Amino acid sequence: MKELRIRTLAGVFVVAGVLSWAGARLWNAVGTLPRVPLAAPIVLALIAVVLLATALSLRARLKAQRERRPGATGVDPLVAARAVVFGQASALVAALVAGMYGGTGAFLLESLDIPSRRDQAIYAGFSVLAGIAVIAAAFFLERVCKLPEDDDTNGNAAPAA
Repeated sequence: MKELRIRTLAGVFVVAGVLSWAGARLWNAVGTLPRVPLAAPIVLALIAVVLLATALSLRARLKAQRERRPGATGVDPLVAARAVVFGQASALVAALVAGMYGGTGAFLLESLDIPSRRDQAIYAGFSVLAGIAVIAAAFFLERVCKLPEDDDTNGNAAPAA
């Protein structure tokens, strides 16, 4: 399984942001700009909390397993793999959504004197922050579930004679 790359997520964020900014300018010229929903930062924050809780739970179970505590339940590798895939998918979607709301928020910065636009810019800003929290939680989950490096795969082992 490939690790998350910050460059990929940043690229998705920037492309979505630029397209969203251009779309917001075009939409505003044609008619009224769609509203940024209040639920957007709340949903992203909930996803970040779920990812963080999953990572903390898996980390505690893996630590108990490493220390060979009596009664410690191990972590099924398939469960860990599913958690990592969920984190990676969440990070990609969060980068896309945060870029989209970031572009819209950047467009809304031009008209902060209008109270409704100011509120929309605030919601967009909180959505970007919540998207960054999802990405951070996904990286943490991926780090928790990463297997320790194996010396045989790195080529450090002495060749068999």
